[in-house]
Amino acid sequence: MENSSHPSYFNLTMFVNIGSYRYPAFVFCLLLFAMIVSANLVIILVISQQRTLHEPMYFFIVCLSINSLYGSAGFFPRFLMDLLSDAHLISRPACYTQIYVIYTYALYELTILSVMAYDRYIAVCHPLHYHSKMTSKTVFKLAAFAWICPSFLMTTIMYLSIRLPLCSNKIPKVFCANWSVVKLSCVSTVINNIVGLLVATTTVFLPLAYVLYTYLRILLVCRRCSAEFKAKVFQTCLPHTISFMIYSITGFCDIAISRYNLEDLNPFVVVILSLEFVVIPPVLNPFVYGLKLPEIRRHILKMLPWKTKSHLCF
Repeated sequence: MENSSHPSYFNLTMFVNIGSYRYPAFVFCLLLFAMIVSANLVIILVISQQRTLHEPMYFFIVCLSINSLYGSAGFFPRFLMDLLSDAHLISRPACYTQIYVIYTYALYELTILSVMAYDRYIAVCHPLHYHSKMTSKTVFKLAAFAWICPSFLMTTIMYLSIRLPLCSNKIPKVFCANWSVVKLSCVSTVINNIVGLLVATTTVFLPLAYVLYTYLRILLVCRRCSAEFKAKVFQTCLPHTISFMIYSITGFCDIAISRYNLEDLNPFVVVILSLEFVVIPPVLNPFVYGLKLPEIRRHILKMLPWKTKSHLCF
């Protein structure tokens, strides 16, 4: 009974449907992982080395890049190994660890983006008080909130999931997901559902509502300002808006498919939709901020070897 209610391994069944595509998929995902690591490290190094970029907005961008590295490290190594393996078994501790890392990554992304929205709100709506409000102490508190709150909430969810007796060990996905494990339970999951709903409301809908509120206030302020001021606000707020929209869409896709019987859906559609929120934001965020924010873009261009050579020629 102990072995059946608490299996030592979980079987990720969706890999069977990838079949002969696994080798091209491995090469593509390996290159993608390398690009994520490289691009986010460049953003972190540029901001950390340039004293002119030691401001709250850029500090939160570093937090976003660190989170991208954290989430990618929790997903890609195991996923790449499974692509080349004939058996797709993952141990119980490894599965729950992967769930914790991927879901805290998801929650961190939302809280960091919310904190960045607050920073932009103060900068645009209260520019004269920006430096008095966004002090180093305040920035540290906001960053601590962005990291600690999701960790505490996810620990609670994990505790409720780990204690469930399970009637099966088959997870119809390419990575461990909390709801997929909960659905294997032999007993009622009402408490898990209630707590999950509360956590989703706290970490998804409240940040969404707050970001929409702050940008509504920013738009109202910009309506009364000059074209030059509007262009400057647009330049600094656009990357954050794009990042938030990308993450909201990809996160919604994962939540939506988790409520369906995945075995009845097209396996390739399931794999693509379930991978979006762990792949697309870490790939696009560094490019969005690196290309859209002129200060970061300028310092990145200085690092390019051909740019250096052109300076030497002149």
